Amino acid sequence: MEMVSGDGGVSKLEDGSAAAEREPWFPSSGGGGGGRMRGKEKERWWRGRVLVVGVVVALPLLAFFVLGRESASSVLQLASDKLTAMNVEFTTNTSRGGGATRQVDELLGGLLPPGMDRRSCRSRYQSAWYYKHFPYAPSPHLLAKLRAYEARHRRCAPGTAPYNASVEQLRSGRSADGMECRYIVWLPFDGLGNRMLSMVSGFLYALLTDRVLLVDLPPDTSELFCEPFPGTTWLLPPDFPVGNLFGLGPRPDVSYMSLRAKKKIVVDAAANGTVPAYVYLSLGWHMVDRLFFCGDDQRALGKVNWLLLYSDLYFVPSLYSVAEFNGELQRLFPAKESACHLLMRYLLHPTNAVWGMVTRYHDTYLSPANRTIGIQIRMFSFASIPVDDLYNQILACSRQEHILPETDDGGDLSETNDNNSNGSTTTAILIASLYPDYYERIRATYYEHAAKGGVLVAVFQPTHEERQATEKLLHNQKALSEIYLLGFSDELVTSGMSTFGYVGASLAGVRPTILAPAHGHRVPATPCRRAVSMEPCNLTPPRAGDEECRGKAVDVDDLARHVRPCDDHDKGVKFYD
Repeated sequence: MEMVSGDGGVSKLEDGSAAAEREPWFPSSGGGGGGRMRGKEKERWWRGRVLVVGVVVALPLLAFFVLGRESASSVLQLASDKLTAMNVEFTTNTSRGGGATRQVDELLGGLLPPGMDRRSCRSRYQSAWYYKHFPYAPSPHLLAKLRAYEARHRRCAPGTAPYNASVEQLRSGRSADGMECRYIVWLPFDGLGNRMLSMVSGFLYALLTDRVLLVDLPPDTSELFCEPFPGTTWLLPPDFPVGNLFGLGPRPDVSYMSLRAKKKIVVDAAANGTVPAYVYLSLGWHMVDRLFFCGDDQRALGKVNWLLLYSDLYFVPSLYSVAEFNGELQRLFPAKESACHLLMRYLLHPTNAVWGMVTRYHDTYLSPANRTIGIQIRMFSFASIPVDDLYNQILACSRQEHILPETDDGGDLSETNDNNSNGSTTTAILIASLYPDYYERIRATYYEHAAKGGVLVAVFQPTHEERQATEKLLHNQKALSEIYLLGFSDELVTSGMSTFGYVGASLAGVRPTILAPAHGHRVPATPCRRAVSMEPCNLTPPRAGDEECRGKAVDVDDLARHVRPCDDHDKGVKFYD
């Protein structure tokens, strides 16, 4: 990739592993707080620091012999305060983005459990240093629920006696009352963004129903995420007795609606009968098992020891319509739009291989900027328009919402660079797209024209893979690294109906500006809109069919207030406050 350099030249980055000592396009430390010290400046700074430290350390010893113990104590306190102040100063000078030092809670307000191994998963506790936004603290009820879940997972994980007993019961062909542990097994479906959203949905369902979440990861996903729970594993063992899990598809004979139609699972609470050993839940865009979101059906599913989840959706908003879950969801997430944001930051942490890609790229190219704008571009076959049209839509959106730095068509980069040396700001624009076209055009804009106000702008695109290759691990690792880079942005522009963009915004904790989809291959009259909620959209929620839900009714007014059509897809639903 290329980047616009401060002197009007062009630097090149071949891959995400570029050395961190490169100093592209940002001024020295005499500029606007976003620069790095040059070699001689660093040497002078360290020489002065060592001299001051030596003097400060010697002062208490001199005071002890000359002034006595009491006065020496006062001088020691003064020296301690000075060393503390110097440490804060050092932290400020080396803080990411050149900003002031900030206190960082690595546990995210208690969301993450303490004491997990840092070396095996560096991202878990390091990511807090990269996020720009922390809009919601987890509720006390969510924290209690997570700690209880972690204890349950350790008790019921693969290799434990309760797990072995549940597997033996599964082999018998029927479920049984009195089993200590019940499970939901996540199965991969569709692209990476879809998978991450369905993982979060499955985990929340496990929280709501006191189940244990296990995941069956194919080779293309096996090296993406760390183990999320302390002292245990979430991986389904390879000797799991149900075979061909990846090949069942959306309409197998063991899906919930199929078993229900054959009377192999009975919804009537008064009925007695054999309960199947496991039930397959087809909750993808086909939404085969739509009655899953009904109260009576949930009670029937509660008798099943093993559930196999096949979904590519964020179906959390639809759980709110289930009366048995409604009150619990209110206690877990008093702010409805915090649900995916908090669950995503808790559950999904990139492996060290992916985290290395993220941090090398961020620290080399994005960290020095005062402001980072992420632009995620996804073109769908059902809503494709020419590159020129989509580029113009992005520009129109930026003008409407005042996102990208404005350009002065009469200026040049040398003028911007002179202004910058006197204290202007720096903006990094991160492009996430399968194609290089949009990066090249946006980069050319700032290469050929200066940004107004002396803002120095650089444009980056880590990869352009040309096509989605979900079946390849390296492709998914690169995609995940870009999702997290988007998650470290100050502001986001995302493509409507894109799960990749949904995940980036949820991790970032921002309400993105969403580009309107080009339905019918027509350029939308309104280029974009700012999201009212940062929650992802459930793109294909269950629709009322011939059979209506039975069971306890929900508060219709409350449901209508908090679950409404999406900003970017009026047939989908999402959480609102």
